[in-house]
Amino acid sequence: MATQQSRVQRLILAYRTRGSRYVLAKILAKIYKKLIGEPPPIPNLPEMPQSEDPLYQKWLNKTYPRQADLQKLAETMELFHYRPKISVIVPVFNTSERFLREAVNSVLDQIYPEWELCLVDDASTEPHVKDVLKDYVEQDARIKAIFRSENGHISAASNTAIAAATGEFIALLDHDDRLTPDALYEVAFMLNRFPQADMVYSDEDKVQDDGQLRDPFFKPDWCPDSFLSRMYTAHLGVYRRTLVEEIGGFREGYEGSQDYDLVLRLSEKTDRIYHIPKILYHWRIHEGSTAANLSNKDYAHSAAYRALVDALKRRDESARVLPTLGGYHIVRYDIQETKPISIIIPTRDLAEVLGTCLQSIFTKSTYPDYEVIVIDNGSCQPKTFQLFEQWQQKEPERFRVEKFDIPFNYSKLNNYGASQAKGHYLLFLNNDTEVVSADWLEAMVEQAQRPSIGAVGAKLLYSDDTIQHAGVLAGIGDVAGHSHKYYSANDHGYFGQLETINNYSAVTAACLMCRKDLFEAVGGFEEALTVAFNDVDFCLKIVEQGYRNIYLPHVVLYHYESKSRGYEDTPEKLARSWEEIAYMQQKWPHHIARDPCYNPNLTGNTEDYSLRL
Repeated sequence: MATQQSRVQRLILAYRTRGSRYVLAKILAKIYKKLIGEPPPIPNLPEMPQSEDPLYQKWLNKTYPRQADLQKLAETMELFHYRPKISVIVPVFNTSERFLREAVNSVLDQIYPEWELCLVDDASTEPHVKDVLKDYVEQDARIKAIFRSENGHISAASNTAIAAATGEFIALLDHDDRLTPDALYEVAFMLNRFPQADMVYSDEDKVQDDGQLRDPFFKPDWCPDSFLSRMYTAHLGVYRRTLVEEIGGFREGYEGSQDYDLVLRLSEKTDRIYHIPKILYHWRIHEGSTAANLSNKDYAHSAAYRALVDALKRRDESARVLPTLGGYHIVRYDIQETKPISIIIPTRDLAEVLGTCLQSIFTKSTYPDYEVIVIDNGSCQPKTFQLFEQWQQKEPERFRVEKFDIPFNYSKLNNYGASQAKGHYLLFLNNDTEVVSADWLEAMVEQAQRPSIGAVGAKLLYSDDTIQHAGVLAGIGDVAGHSHKYYSANDHGYFGQLETINNYSAVTAACLMCRKDLFEAVGGFEEALTVAFNDVDFCLKIVEQGYRNIYLPHVVLYHYESKSRGYEDTPEKLARSWEEIAYMQQKWPHHIARDPCYNPNLTGNTEDYSLRL
């Protein structure tokens, strides 16, 4: 019996690892299970991948699936009630034999068996390509090879592959990249949880010629406004085939950003887009590849620009697309109607600080219709009243002071200010800020006018030109933290995060705009939160109502908050701080545990997007 069992086991492994006839492999698998009562072992796959980055290596050692992990995953497939076929689409052109075989073998090594591989040779001139593809076709019935008679580039070749596909979903694999052995399993697992999904994407990293891994990209969940700045979903991308066919597949003329164009069009048909926060794809980096040097494919930037312009036209959005220094894009919307803004600034004395703020507003702002409401929270210094009088004389139509002398409560002060405001838009602003961008109000209204947008935030800098605020991440520390805090103002951020428009779960109320009717609909700021987290709570209430909050990198202000400010150094302050932390943790446990605009593989201890180790 043992000899028979061992023989069947060796046959299964041989068939799976060498890519031989899948039908026979399935028969042998059933025999094995009948003999010993459990699923057969998976192929002997390569050892733990290596990285020259010691921190990433530590992360890989902790999380990358080992042989035993893959075996357990393979066993759980017995519980899948839904086993969709996934067609892996691979356009091929003059690929080196080694890279091509590694790509195909990464599909053959999948522990999820319900796949087909559609290889399309786009009229390669290197003779080995055809031989390699024919070799694999002979090895496994799940592999198809189509040979185009003329070169049509990646969009045409991909469409040829899609036409040959029979799976419910298509997965895109470049001809020199690699899938992790659990990639399709994780996709199938996600589809079992969310069978309504029309698109699934994963995290990714890069693989060097020597096999070393580097540059892991841990992505947020689906954030539509972030996507308008950069194609971050990328690899691994899996799409419902009928929907791809409905939108016409890939468009020729958008090569280099053909997948960006595809997802822009697809996301106009569906919002059933799901993210797997795991590295499932190794993007090949070698001389001449886009992964190695974006300048090798400058045309990709042009194609991305045209894809964005097309998308805005289809969506009937009046807007323009501007480039960033890092090669991404900023969408600037036209203001449909110039509606009044109420800028609400709570203060208690600090005349010099407030004077800098007011001077910057009135001398730099170019928006034509706004009022400034200073909420005086018990000022008593003559300099303060002189400042009030000065601006009431200079700006009698646009400046006024409302007295509200209560024990300090940031939420109550701003709620009172909102109740006195005449504007269609409310802009909550700290008194220790200074405007840098002249069109800051226009830029914020551009977003706040959009029905899908809730709170709009800005890039705030310390006096030393480092980041004070660039969006709020839930789950950092006890409750939340500021994205990229203390980074240089000129830094691109994590994969362009600082220089692009991005959705965040929250933005700081040190500079926050929203529509007044929305502010009132969610009940304003929570007055139980007197000092901290009232802005985070407010933004999460907005998210709960289905709106998206947004950070604008091109709206820049200085925020002269001291970097050491905020220490809770008295028993009273400590007690209040812990009460507010407890309030947030009890009210928003799911958001704090898993911020959809962040990634669970990134740290919860600091704001620097380092790995969670």
